[in-house]
This record gives sequence, C-alpha cells and structure tokens, in this order.
Amino acid sequence: MEPFQGRQVLSSCLVGFHISEWGIAPCIARISLHHHTMPQSLARVCTHIVFSTKNRQPLIDERIENELHAYLGGICNDLECLPIQVGGYVDHVHILCVLSRKIAIMKLLEEVKRRSSKWIKTKGRDYEEFYWQDGYGIFSVNPYELDVVIRYIANQKAHHEKKTFKEEYRGFLKKYNVEYDERYVWD
Repeated sequence: MEPFQGRQVLSSCLVGFHISEWGIAPCIARISLHHHTMPQSLARVCTHIVFSTKNRQPLIDERIENELHAYLGGICNDLECLPIQVGGYVDHVHILCVLSRKIAIMKLLEEVKRRSSKWIKTKGRDYEEFYWQDGYGIFSVNPYELDVVIRYIANQKAHHEKKTFKEEYRGFLKKYNVEYDERYVWD
C-alpha cells in the first residue's frame, strides 16, 4: 500500500472497514471526504419501429385507425418509451419513439403487440381474428432527422398509393444494410 497523502480517502466500503487519514475505522456506509456527484446514465435512442398485421391482412380500417395509433402510443408511454409519431396503413404500423433505458427491445415489441392485439379484438366482430405478424423491424433514427420520419409516417396513405408494405419494408432493410432471408421475413 502506498503511503497516505493528505486528506485523501484510500478506500471506502458499504460494510467493513474504512481507511482514512485518521486510521482504520469500522463503517456500515460509504464514507467520502470529497463531494462526489452521482454518475448518470443518459441515453436518447430514437427508433422507427415497423410491423404488419398477420399475413398483411388489411384489417386496420378507418373505424379503428386513429384510436389504434393513439393506443399504441399509450402503450409506449406506459413502458417509458416516449412516442413521437404513430401511424401506418391498412396492413401495418409505424412507431417513432425514444427507447427507455429500462426495457429491452424484444420486451417492448412483445408488450406493444400483445396489448394492442387484445384491445383490437374488443372492438367488434370484424376484429376478433386480428393478429400482428411475429416479426418486426426496428431502425435507429438520427435525432436531427426526426422531422423527416415524422412526415414519412404522417403521409402513409399517399406513400402506399405507389408502394406496397413489402416494397417499403425491403427498402428499410436495404437502407439500413440489414441482412435477411426472404423466406423468413413474411409470416
């Protein structure tokens, strides 16, 4: 052990002994002679999540569309993932959100799909057989480009007059350089 230098704390503990300039003393709490700020774990991870109805069935109609998007945003909020924009088309949804540090991506998507699928089934006989696809896509978004993604999600109806969901999704996979096997992307 190096010799003691000034008023420096050489070690600290939660339970055991504490060594300081005054010698060795028992301690049951962390002791420090210096003011230390608590370290923070900070994150802002913006993501664009995309998933479709099972077999891309066109089940998201005008009767539930807006309420579904609001409900999806509410689920994200409940899971401490800040929803920025939610939208979609008749066979899929887009969720732009800031991920919570407290939940794994897989758990977030599992909860969003499970809760929303259960909710949709309460909306009438037309939705009793509603299911989401098993998979999903999640892509990082540069915080400086959020406005681009917000507009993209808001303009889904116009966008899908020209492009199918499959074409759109393949475009995301290509843009983000995601390797995939076509046989397992669609369910």
